Amino acid sequence: MQHSLDIPNVRAWTAGLPVEPDAVRQIRNLSQLPVIAGHVAVMPDVHVGKGATVGTVIPTRNAIIPAAVGVDIGCGMCAVRLNLRAADLPDNLSHLRSRIERAVPVGFDMHDTPLETLRSSPAGEAVHQAARRLRERFAKLRMRSRLGRVDADRVWRQLGTLGGGNHFIELCLDEREDVWVMLHSGSRNIGKTIGEAAIATAREYIRSRGIDLPDCDLAWLDAGTDAFEDYVDALAWAQDYAAANREAMLHAILDAVAGALKRPIHTTADAVNCHHNYAAQETHYGERLWITRKGAVSARKDQLGIIPGSMGTRSYIVRGKGNPASYHSCSHGAGRVMSRSEAKRRFSAADLERQTAGVECRKDKGVIDEIPAAYKDIDRVIAAQSDLIEVVHTLKQVLCVKG
Repeated sequence: MQHSLDIPNVRAWTAGLPVEPDAVRQIRNLSQLPVIAGHVAVMPDVHVGKGATVGTVIPTRNAIIPAAVGVDIGCGMCAVRLNLRAADLPDNLSHLRSRIERAVPVGFDMHDTPLETLRSSPAGEAVHQAARRLRERFAKLRMRSRLGRVDADRVWRQLGTLGGGNHFIELCLDEREDVWVMLHSGSRNIGKTIGEAAIATAREYIRSRGIDLPDCDLAWLDAGTDAFEDYVDALAWAQDYAAANREAMLHAILDAVAGALKRPIHTTADAVNCHHNYAAQETHYGERLWITRKGAVSARKDQLGIIPGSMGTRSYIVRGKGNPASYHSCSHGAGRVMSRSEAKRRFSAADLERQTAGVECRKDKGVIDEIPAAYKDIDRVIAAQSDLIEVVHTLKQVLCVKG
């Protein structure tokens, strides 16, 4: 349920959950900007971010704050239920994990050949058509002139790749022992390139107007300027690229599972494919606004979304309740309680092994920063937003691929 965090113009769903002092400071700074149009909504997974906190819904009037959108534009989740039961999976899932890792490049790896040219590839005809449309729009992006040199070959070879950090692919079991594929990724390097260029442009724009900000990463672009229109154009493209990236990986994963299990695989429910780092024009309280969800998911009434926990805990498929106070939003995950560097200092590979017991995944020091103890308790996060969403399915991962 909501409370104020003792900050005017803020509504929060964080009761009983930790919020760092630096996060409170960021929320206060954000809420006082002149372009904020109404209250800032803070989700239960909130934590410190770049300029603005992750886990925040930001309404702005005739402006967008590029750093609030972030540099992984369109990052989000995809999940789908398969025609498999728990009993259909082998006791040892290492071979299946290896097949998925071969099908989907992780970390800095990418495809040798762009997926859009491989019409007979696992990505299929749908991915080919999506990539073709993206390529046509990419050539026309007004913002390309602001980006400097863009490695177009890399753009297309990264379509259908996972990346690193907290991005993942999982096989999960729901409460009925049905098997799900769930994944988390975004717009790869091109989204980062667009985001960083827009952040730099916004900083220079605010400096040129003589505006003094408490944090330069709260710089915004005003509607009606060339820089704003260019950014909006590139933003929409990057968000569509991120969604297509998830679809491409999903096709590849299903093909890998079919090959490993030597049986046809198909989905038994519509896929949920939702952004949680993005901006869109929406109408709230009778006014057309720009809504930036920085680590938050759209949760309109009856809209399905995904709230993942950490590797080794649980994740949730949820249905929105359309709460206007949150701008029809909910959290995007559990939310970190410590930085990546602190997690690496505090925990060992042995700790990771214990906390991910029963999950087929990497258990080496390279992913200690993603250890479950570095995140908030996902069940408390879900409980804190009972007026925003209802749980439809509870998923427990049995296999996790990390970048």
